[in-house]
Amino acid sequence: MHRRQKPSAPEHKKDLAARGGALSMSHNDARSFFNFSQLVLSAGHLKSPPVLKHSKITYFEVEILDVQSKKQICIVDKVPPSSTLLDVKHKFHKACPQWYPSRVGLQLERNGPYLKDSINIQSLAVSSIITLYFTDLGRQVGWTTFFLTEYTGPLLIYLLFYIRLSTIYDQVESTKNFRHPVVHLACFCHCSHYIRRLLETLFVHKFSGGHTPLKNMIKGCAFYWGFTSWIAYYINHPQYTPPSFGHRQVFFAALAFLMCEAGNHFINVALAHQTHSGNKACFPSPTYNPFTWLFLLVSCPNYTYEVGSWISFTVMTQTLPAGIFAFLIVIQMSLWAQKKHKLYLKRFYPEVGRKAAMIPIIF
Repeated sequence: MHRRQKPSAPEHKKDLAARGGALSMSHNDARSFFNFSQLVLSAGHLKSPPVLKHSKITYFEVEILDVQSKKQICIVDKVPPSSTLLDVKHKFHKACPQWYPSRVGLQLERNGPYLKDSINIQSLAVSSIITLYFTDLGRQVGWTTFFLTEYTGPLLIYLLFYIRLSTIYDQVESTKNFRHPVVHLACFCHCSHYIRRLLETLFVHKFSGGHTPLKNMIKGCAFYWGFTSWIAYYINHPQYTPPSFGHRQVFFAALAFLMCEAGNHFINVALAHQTHSGNKACFPSPTYNPFTWLFLLVSCPNYTYEVGSWISFTVMTQTLPAGIFAFLIVIQMSLWAQKKHKLYLKRFYPEVGRKAAMIPIIF
């Protein structure tokens, strides 16, 4: 009989290792397949990753044409819908540095009005391209600079005539002649009027950053400075004659002047307070201050008090230049009052309908 020969030890170990490796590989494959099946069953249908939706911002292109030749000056591109016309002017200034924003006038139509800087550009858009017409408004100055220059001149000019410079009057007559008290009083009233205006320009009135052409400031300065020189020359002249009715005329006229100045100031404060508080939905109403009761009769009492001041000054000094100046002031203030009264009628018709513009009348 032949015995079965047992395999040697090394061969036996190789055989066991081969069987164990095969078993471990089949076991790992089964486990991986099982895990993948469980994952598919638990996840359900496979979903595609969500698509991120990006918000689309529409930009406008503003085409700026010359108002006379209709030629294209430039195109301001990538203007966001939230931009204002002032933003467009700043971008236009970057493209054309010779035209800074305050001297740029933009119109939607060639013969239309100039658009305000606060207008939203989206409100003008009919399509993605907006066409605007450009007009060069010339050199501009701010309203604060305008009024400070216009009111500082008369204050200084009157004082030069009041001290009677030798280059203006004869020095011998200036030292001999006695000055009537109305001369000193007129200097006080005239200077207090323009000091009030300067202080109100700095601390009361609120200007919204607007501008006006430089030529308007030159016209205003020529008017006020020229008339101040004429008025001051006559009142401070060594041969000036006092009013016909003496101290009584001077006293009552000066009292009326000071009352009108006070009324003008309180009206300006009331109007400025309404602007600062943002309460523009109703017409200004009179308060406990008696100077504001003129709101019951007229829609522009500040112009009424201004006219009253210069009429009183004319009566107090009794001079022809002051009378001509007061007459021109009445015309100018009445035109401004009528213009503002029409605006008030559109906005506050029930309240303003029975009021006059500047001069109280019998209804």
